[in-house]
Amino acid sequence: MADIEDQIGDRRQHSEPDEAWQSTELVAAIEAAVASGDGERLKGLVAPFEDADFAAILSLLGPDDRVGLIGLLGADFPLSVLSELEWSVKEQLIEALPNAQVAEAIRELESDDAVYLLEDLEKADQTEILSQIPAADRATLERSLEYPEGSAGRLMQAEVIAVPPTWNVGQVIDHMREDADLPDNFAEIYVVDQSSHLLGIVHLDRLLRAKRPVTILQIAEDEPHVISVTLDQEEVARQFERYNLMAAPVLDDERRLVGVVTADDVVEVVKDEAEEDIYRLAGVGDESVSDTFWSITKSRFAWLFVNLLTALFASLVISLFDATIEQMVALAVLMPIVASMGGNAGTQTMTIAVRALATRDLSAVNAVRVVWREIAVGLANGVMFAIIMGTVALLWFGSGGLGLVIAAAMIVNLIAAALAGILIPLALDHADIDPAVASGVFVTTVTDVVGFFAFLGLAALWLV
Repeated sequence: MADIEDQIGDRRQHSEPDEAWQSTELVAAIEAAVASGDGERLKGLVAPFEDADFAAILSLLGPDDRVGLIGLLGADFPLSVLSELEWSVKEQLIEALPNAQVAEAIRELESDDAVYLLEDLEKADQTEILSQIPAADRATLERSLEYPEGSAGRLMQAEVIAVPPTWNVGQVIDHMREDADLPDNFAEIYVVDQSSHLLGIVHLDRLLRAKRPVTILQIAEDEPHVISVTLDQEEVARQFERYNLMAAPVLDDERRLVGVVTADDVVEVVKDEAEEDIYRLAGVGDESVSDTFWSITKSRFAWLFVNLLTALFASLVISLFDATIEQMVALAVLMPIVASMGGNAGTQTMTIAVRALATRDLSAVNAVRVVWREIAVGLANGVMFAIIMGTVALLWFGSGGLGLVIAAAMIVNLIAAALAGILIPLALDHADIDPAVASGVFVTTVTDVVGFFAFLGLAALWLV
């Protein structure tokens, strides 16, 4: 491990810059440096990495190693890394850091990143940290924290460049060159009146092409796309995608400019919302690989318990036909196939439906057409797999009647799977229940119960 710094530097410089932080040797070297208390060695190991990569390294370490790393780095720990951490790691490290150090980090960050650090803290810690922030910045952060969680107000950056309509292009350019308190990165200039009501937007490319004497209002776009401060962040992301936005001003209820949402913020929202939907479909909540054993166990238990109850219900259906199964053992061999095919088909339909509801591609306008389409797909697949399984049953068990029974059950269950996969998410969405959370359990229950009941019921009628 002696030359790990050279290895990482070489990988970053040449073929694998984005994967250097994933090096097993690097993580082992960091853990060894933390265990031995070798701060200088540790600084050399992590120094080459940018904030996002350093945050990824922290997520690969154990909780004790993370705290030890921060302690050894001391003032050399880049506080800006905190805004790049996933929430579970961020929560643990902020609890381990003194409030004074967190306040120092917040003073260095833009308002949207600062709010990300503050929003999950206990109220007492928030108050103590905010008391160490300059008054103007403190007021901005307190206002952002008052907006609903997951809203544009929490997502936005409060630092904007706003100018009066009486200025000309030359004055605006001079202002941007001379004012040290302006945002580091921006793409738009906002024209506002004395009460901060938005009058127009000037994109930088248009500003740079205009003559200095031209008034800023003359080149401003007077009907810009704006975002309400209380708008849900998912809807913000949809609007950015639909209207090809790079940035959008955020207005309060009185139409005053309070901040700006930028594309980099929206990328994070899209990533987080996609992960959230995937986790909820699997019933694992918001867990991540860096969570503790106990928190993961608790988050998974609830949905596993619900799944147990639904499985008991499906078993109850099977028990109604125990005499039929005793007379024809082949039924016990084949019935899991019917339920499994229905479950997979239902999951396919449900996944598409849940995502379409999240993106607003599925609504009352086209719901009937989509439902009929899914029924047709279920019928078509049901017929094709009925032919396949009917033939398999005939060749396997030498019973044409058994082949007809499993073929009919396959058609019934795949149609039921299609209906459950589309109607259950629609019903949950209509009831204001997140379909990503609850759809999976209900769809699986329907396909299991219908599959077993159709197969065993038809067998009891035709074969026994």
